Amino acid sequence: MQELSQLKVYKFGGASVKDAAAIRNLGRIVAEHGRPGPLVIVVSAMGKTTNALEALLQRAHAGQPYAAELTRLRDFHADVAAELGLPAEELLSELLNGLQTRLLAAAAVSAADFDRHYDQVVSFGELLATRIVAAFLQARWLDCRPFIRTDETWREGRLDWAATEAALQTALPLAELAQGPPVVTQGFVGGTAGGLTTTLGREGSDFTAAILAYCLGAGSVTIWKDVAGLLNADPKIFADTVRYPEISYQETIEMAYYGASVIHPKTIKPLAVRGIPLLVKSFLDPAAEGTRIHDCRHGLLVPAFIRKTDQCLVSFESKELDFISEENLEVIFGVLAQVRLKIRLMQNSAISFSVCTDFLPARLEQLLARLREQFTIHYNTGLELYTIKNYDAPSLQRLTAGRELLLEQRTRQTFQFVCRGEPERNELSS
Repeated sequence: MQELSQLKVYKFGGASVKDAAAIRNLGRIVAEHGRPGPLVIVVSAMGKTTNALEALLQRAHAGQPYAAELTRLRDFHADVAAELGLPAEELLSELLNGLQTRLLAAAAVSAADFDRHYDQVVSFGELLATRIVAAFLQARWLDCRPFIRTDETWREGRLDWAATEAALQTALPLAELAQGPPVVTQGFVGGTAGGLTTTLGREGSDFTAAILAYCLGAGSVTIWKDVAGLLNADPKIFADTVRYPEISYQETIEMAYYGASVIHPKTIKPLAVRGIPLLVKSFLDPAAEGTRIHDCRHGLLVPAFIRKTDQCLVSFESKELDFISEENLEVIFGVLAQVRLKIRLMQNSAISFSVCTDFLPARLEQLLARLREQFTIHYNTGLELYTIKNYDAPSLQRLTAGRELLLEQRTRQTFQFVCRGEPERNELSS
């Protein structure tokens, strides 16, 4: 693998390409900050398109009418293309017809095959967005599906790193990138060896940018967000947030693992392995400093506050009132892995074991069906999980005051708790 180059990888999420004005702003950022030099641009679906595609698929699969919703989706993309002076019909008709074909087939898809079909449908959001952005920038459009090679774990494809690296280096040699126009490709999307589309998990476009940087030996990755950088809390939830000017890979990995929404959890590791810095910058203020995530040392950081909603607390008790043993835990962990429920927090007592997971009704029902004969199972939904990284006494008081804590856990640097409800806005200042 060659040394880090001048290649930049930019990632633009849905908010940064939500309409024609946003795409024009993207063009200014590329012109003023991305060039000259080789540049690969990763683009997400526009605005809330992924949500719209999920709803379309659900209606089609249930045999319900969806023509009006599909027309709105078609018109939205066509109108954006036209406003940018692009030939919408020529640019988008093949993709939109392909989407319609997939939706027509959805009613006949079995429940067991739904996730596979999900990936074939929802991926159209990225394909449509990148067609428009590439045409506007007069860039090279790259369909990443033959090159981002995954297995058939639908909705969260597992990457074949060796095959992906070889394919990308063949498709995008650095000498060609240095001399040619920018390359625009899709985030969130991959493909199997058999040619089927996969997705990398919701919000997986950050991971795509890291994959490209790792495989091509990029000099940096920049994620363009609607915030000033990596903050100690989500400003939509918490007031008086603080920006980290720089932060280590290790701290960022932990924050992403606990649910910090600014970075996808899988993004950091491939960049850390090859020492590629990750910049988080604002597309609303491109000249601002942002945050640099790299191999650095720093003192104790201000507390980070992370909230995950739609959580479920599941408790298992042995029906024989035996102690929860290692054998019991092995069974529970095995089934949680099989149904793909990720543990956000766990705790055990003498006769029970509790886990906090995302509330995914279909997967929860599979869990119950497989374990209810062996365990007495209780669960609560509609919960929230809070994490305070680098906590102190004032931060604990501010976040726990007035809340009913159903489960809590504390380590040297991290405090987590599961609770019901939350105030409209949380004040972080003293």
